Amino acid sequence: MSDLAAQERRRRTLALAIVVAAYVLSFFQRFAPAGIAPDLIAAFNTTASSLGVLAATYFYVYTLMQVPTGILVDTLGPRLILLLGGVVGGVGSLLFGMAVNLDLALLGRTLIGLGVSVTFIAMLKIIAVSFDERRFASLVGVSMLVGNLGSVLAGAPLAWLAQITGWRVIFVGLSAVSLALGLGCWWLLGDRREHAESSSATSRDGKPRFDRTVVLSGLLTVLKNRDTWPVAGVNFGICGSFFAFAGLWATPFLTAVHGMTRAVAANHVSLYFAAFAVGCVLISTLSDRLRRRKPVLVASSHLYALIWLVWLSATTLPLTLSYALFALMGLVTASFTLTWACAKEVNPPLLSGMSTSVTNMGGFLAAAILQPLVGWVMDQAWQGGLTASGARLYTPDDFHAGLLLLAATASFGALASWRIRETGCRNVWRPAG
Repeated sequence: MSDLAAQERRRRTLALAIVVAAYVLSFFQRFAPAGIAPDLIAAFNTTASSLGVLAATYFYVYTLMQVPTGILVDTLGPRLILLLGGVVGGVGSLLFGMAVNLDLALLGRTLIGLGVSVTFIAMLKIIAVSFDERRFASLVGVSMLVGNLGSVLAGAPLAWLAQITGWRVIFVGLSAVSLALGLGCWWLLGDRREHAESSSATSRDGKPRFDRTVVLSGLLTVLKNRDTWPVAGVNFGICGSFFAFAGLWATPFLTAVHGMTRAVAANHVSLYFAAFAVGCVLISTLSDRLRRRKPVLVASSHLYALIWLVWLSATTLPLTLSYALFALMGLVTASFTLTWACAKEVNPPLLSGMSTSVTNMGGFLAAAILQPLVGWVMDQAWQGGLTASGARLYTPDDFHAGLLLLAATASFGALASWRIRETGCRNVWRPAG
């Protein structure tokens, strides 16, 4: 019996590993525009607002797909949608790498967002169904630690490689990787009892499979639950400002306002992502061991919001201190990862896909709004300066206006943390009546 148990654990770990590998690619695609922002400006001759739209296109479709993805993983299981996601994401990456104009690049970026949008919710579903719920936050944290390898690679390594091979070659190569991962998910998740049950005639506890009416009823249950919205608010504020800043504007901000070289700025962003990855494990593990969610979220989100005051001041910092602040910012940014555990624990267990997807939608919606909005604000303040190559030159004052939006969003997330319901790291949902 012990051998069977060990074999089962290995099987589940392997199934999760391939999905986490796809999640690495998802993270890389999400933040890649930050590492090659100057290359994209030169290739498509874009303004700040146009660059923001190009980067945010990923977030538009990702946001729209969160609830449908939650429904799909709760009804069909993750296997099929991960395969389709790999294929669509691969086509998008190929098109983006070969785009000859901004319109084709936008289409490619849209397909990339559509393809990778299914990965995270599918991963959460696999963890929720296959592992002990008391380890949910910790396993999510470890998975994000590995997944964040993609964001680290999207910083300094991508900027360095793009200068050697060109950014187009990289994305054409990633199209093959995306397809391979999709096929790997299909193979390794095949014939798995715990995943098949979500699409079978009955669920694990014998309840009928979701039909259309039950799906809509379940979604309404999540949306009507007043405990869902503070969690989504925290995700909106912290995750959204993080994606908008680290995913696009951090490198241009550091070069224009703090006078850093592109390489040094990219190193700051990579450090941010690396610290965020470590923070995902530290904060989730701390929360699980304390058996508390709210105090950890409140403390971390407020510290995150306070750090924004430093960037708003535009004070010149010693390089060591700026690195330290980016590392600290990455650690406390990771607090938003607890929102998925909170959402799962205040909603029906069978709706874990829907509840986490609704929460996850908050951060991506914020990023979709903020990335182009920050660029638009900067364009309004632009004084007409140009670089030697003819691209727009933005001053520290231009960036200050955009950073105000990000700081306000981060503050909103911190305030929302006070309204979160403490779950004690267990599911506390009870049916009405």
